[in-house]
Amino acid sequence: MTKAFVSGCTGLTLTEDEVALFRDENPWGLILFARNIEAPDQVLALTRAFRQAVGRPDAPVLVDQEGGRVQRLKPPNWPKYPTPQLYGDLFAHAPDKALRAAWLGARLIAADLCEVGITIDCLPCLDVRFPDTVDAIGDRSFSSEPEVVAKLGQAMIEGAIAGGVLPVIKHIPGHGRAVVDSHYVLPRVKADLSSLKSVDFRPFKELSYVSLGMTAHIVYEGIDPDSAGTQSAKVVQDVIRSEIGFDGCLMSDDISMKALGGSFDERSRKIIEAGCDIVLHCNGDMDEMRAVASAVPELAGDAKRRCERALTGLKVPESGFQKDEAWEEFRALTDWRGV
Repeated sequence: MTKAFVSGCTGLTLTEDEVALFRDENPWGLILFARNIEAPDQVLALTRAFRQAVGRPDAPVLVDQEGGRVQRLKPPNWPKYPTPQLYGDLFAHAPDKALRAAWLGARLIAADLCEVGITIDCLPCLDVRFPDTVDAIGDRSFSSEPEVVAKLGQAMIEGAIAGGVLPVIKHIPGHGRAVVDSHYVLPRVKADLSSLKSVDFRPFKELSYVSLGMTAHIVYEGIDPDSAGTQSAKVVQDVIRSEIGFDGCLMSDDISMKALGGSFDERSRKIIEAGCDIVLHCNGDMDEMRAVASAVPELAGDAKRRCERALTGLKVPESGFQKDEAWEEFRALTDWRGV
């Protein structure tokens, strides 16, 4: 049976211990980072090795390939993509061009990922930008206007799906008000529920039909002052599931981030108890991976249904897509140099 976690790994190939863990614990998926990525043939071999270890040819392989600062597949073997804010800046001058550019950007990224066996891309970032938004989000946000975030997010979602890759909306229910970096400390947002509904939740509510989402490690004091959203039933059940209406597969943000305290089995249990479907652990630390694997359940019930339904959305890339022509159009639309 498949277990309710996604794991990282340490290097360019799987170690014997990693193969054994994946074979015995059967995580739902694998997530790759820059440390795991060198060249196309190597990445393809790595994704195949993971699927062989878990015995599931359709086992998800994830990556964060947003463009800008968050791009795990890098030059010279892969193109450089612009930061998401570029699309928002373009939208202010030429909305149609911006939407087309966002679709093309996601479609081109999907083409890169499909070639190496990656099936899920953790984009788009639907966090609304504020004047004091922490740099960890910053230009990863499309815009300070919720409706612009939703429109550009939808364009990237559609581009990714057309290219045979599943998108993940993040960081639900909104990371834009954080003023400290959750990689290091736990942010606290003081805004009341009404303010959050009127701005932060709106892009997620508009795009709640997407089959995969990722939480935020943030305390929303107007909802639950005692727990990070990732570990809060009030945030997950009352806000994400009910208010926003998201019924897709909900995964945590990386639990090895320092925003969360406690042991890794404790972190994992709290996340599952709050109502998340999948625990995401990224750093490849074997002891932590074992602790996560020991704490999470096998996928069952609604969690299993949501995870299985998400994977049915994977489509063969649309025919007729000409990568070279798409790049030419993409450059012209964005007038972006250095690609």
